[in-house]
Amino acid sequence: MVPISSEDSKALVPTTPTELYLKRINDDLLSQIATLRKELADKEFHHTMLSQLREANQHLVIATVDAQDMQANAEAYNKRQEEFLSMLAHELRNPLAPIALAADLIGKLVSSHPDLPELQAIIVRQINQMSRLIDDLLDASRLSSGKITLKRNVVSLSCILQLALESSQHSFDTRHQKLIFDRNMEDIPIDGDVARLAQVFSNILINGAKFTPEFGTVSITVEREGGFACVSIKDNGIGIPLDLQAHIFQLFKQGFHSLNRSQGGLGIGLSLARVIVEMHKGSILVHSDGTGFGSEFIVRLPISGKATFPVVTVAAPKINRKFCQILLIEDNADTNFTLEKLLKQEGHSVSSCSDGMGGLLLAMKNSYDVIICDIGLPDMDGFEIVKKLRAETSLTIPTLIALTGYNQFGMQQRAKEIGFDYYLVKPVNVPVLLDIVSSITLYRK
Repeated sequence: MVPISSEDSKALVPTTPTELYLKRINDDLLSQIATLRKELADKEFHHTMLSQLREANQHLVIATVDAQDMQANAEAYNKRQEEFLSMLAHELRNPLAPIALAADLIGKLVSSHPDLPELQAIIVRQINQMSRLIDDLLDASRLSSGKITLKRNVVSLSCILQLALESSQHSFDTRHQKLIFDRNMEDIPIDGDVARLAQVFSNILINGAKFTPEFGTVSITVEREGGFACVSIKDNGIGIPLDLQAHIFQLFKQGFHSLNRSQGGLGIGLSLARVIVEMHKGSILVHSDGTGFGSEFIVRLPISGKATFPVVTVAAPKINRKFCQILLIEDNADTNFTLEKLLKQEGHSVSSCSDGMGGLLLAMKNSYDVIICDIGLPDMDGFEIVKKLRAETSLTIPTLIALTGYNQFGMQQRAKEIGFDYYLVKPVNVPVLLDIVSSITLYRK
C-alpha cells in the first residue's frame, strides 16, 4: 500500500468504516515516514557535526604541537643567546684583564713623564666603561632568561644612593655637571638588595649625565609617600620624545641615535632598573615634556617595617700588608706577566705557570700561602685543580683565589662548593686582590 500524502488525504472524506480504517493506516504510515526523515536528518546532522569536531580536534592537536615546537624553539633560542652573551663577556674580559693590570702598573710610573698621569687616567676610564658594558651584556642575558636574583637585607636608602653616587660621580665630573643631593637626608629603611638597588640609581644617574649637556644640572630628591620612599632624579637635559616614553624601559631600546654614537650604550640599563625595582615590589616612572625639556625618573620603593638596619661603612680599613708565597696559574701570557709583575712590586714572591697540569704539580710539590688560579685553562680547568688539591689529605691547603672572566652566579656557586675561598672577575680590582692576599693567615713557617 502506497501512502497518500497528507494534502490528498485531507481531500478524501472517508464515509465507510473501511475508508476510516485505511485513513488511520495511511496517517500512521505518513507519521512513521516523517519520523524516519527526521531521524535521518538528525543522523546526517550529527555525522556532519562529528566530522567538524574531528577536524577541529585535528587542528587543535596540530596547533598544540606547533605551540610546543615554538616554545621549545624560543627556549632553545634564549639558551643559545644566554650562552653566547656569557661567552662573549668572558672573551671580552680576557684581553681587558691585562690592559687593566698594565694601567695599574703605569700608574706607578707617573713621575717618568708629565703626560703619564692623564694618559693612565684615560685608560682606566675606558677600562671601567668597557667593564660596565660587559656587565650589561650579562645582565641582558639574565633578563632574557629570568635569572636576576636578589640578596635582601634591611638597609638605609641614603646608603644605597651614596653607593650609586660614588659609581656615577665620574660621569658628572667629566661633563662639568652639577649634582644636587642632600647627603644628610633622612635614613629610610628599605628591605632590598643593596648592590642591585645601587645599580638601579647608578644607571639612572649615568643616563641623566649622558643626555644632559656640559655644565647642566641633575638633582635628587627623596620623600615619603605613605608606605613608600619616592626618589626623584631630574635633569635639564635633552628630554625624551613623547612617543618614546612608553618604550623607554624596553630591553635594547635607546633614545637618540647618532652616527658618532657619542651618547650610545646597549639600551639595557633602564630595562634592568625596571625589573629590579618591580622585584622589590616598587615602581619606576619617567616623565618628560618632550625634546629639550629635560626628564625625570621617579622610583618608588616600599619602606621596611623594621626600624633599625645595619650601618654600611664605605671606607675600607687599612690592612697591614704581609708578604706571601704565591702561585699564579694563568694561561693568558699578558695577564700572567702583568699580574706577576704587579704582585712582585708589592713584595710578594711569585711562581707562575700557564697550564693546569703544571700548576697542579707545582702546588703539590711546593708550599704556598696563596694560589691564584684561572678557571678556563686549556688542559685542566681550575675546578679540577682545586678538587685534586683538596683530595690530597697530606697537603696544607693555601688560600685559593679564582680569577676568571666568567661572572654567572652558577659559576660562582660552583667555585665555592668545590673549595675556592674567593672568586674575582676579570678585569680584577687590584686593591681588592692585594687586600685579600695581604690579610690571609700565612701557612709557611
